[in-house]
Amino acid sequence: MADPGVPDTDDAPADVPTGATTLPCGEAVRPADIDLGMREYACACGDTHAVVLDVHPPTRFLPADVVAVLRETVEVGEDDPFEEFGTPHLMGSLREEFPDAVVTLDATDDGSAGYALGWVADFDSRTLHEHVVELVVELMEHAVSHTRDDAALGEFETQMLDFDVDAFVETYRAERDFDDEYDRPA
Repeated sequence: MADPGVPDTDDAPADVPTGATTLPCGEAVRPADIDLGMREYACACGDTHAVVLDVHPPTRFLPADVVAVLRETVEVGEDDPFEEFGTPHLMGSLREEFPDAVVTLDATDDGSAGYALGWVADFDSRTLHEHVVELVVELMEHAVSHTRDDAALGEFETQMLDFDVDAFVETYRAERDFDDEYDRPA
């Protein structure tokens, strides 16, 4: 499983303020610019970037029963600072898939931020949601491919043929109130 990806501040351009991270669009953002209720960041570049924080539960993207299965199935390494599979692992996988489109904010030294790690993407929150679901489906396909139960493998493949990521994300987001910072899992 990919590491969450803490940024390397030694590589920051000279014009980036101390403690800031350069976004894929070239603008700089500091942990204090992001608050706990944010799902998107209205950037000075004119675009809206998806925001995810380590305190956001994975149920932001997936139903609780799917998260429970992932937590039971995916082993977290002994040296992993997170005790169970969660949002940092999802975002680490997303960064691995889109290394130039997702940056990590390190707020571990900023006690006023309310989070330790944050991620800002070059795409909006809906697109990020679709990418996360696609990655989880790929993870599930990989896990099922190791089964010795041909019937289970066939059933999973049949279900995946009918699975529409766009429709799932649309329905899931409609069931959750993403305009309310206190949204709850569906």
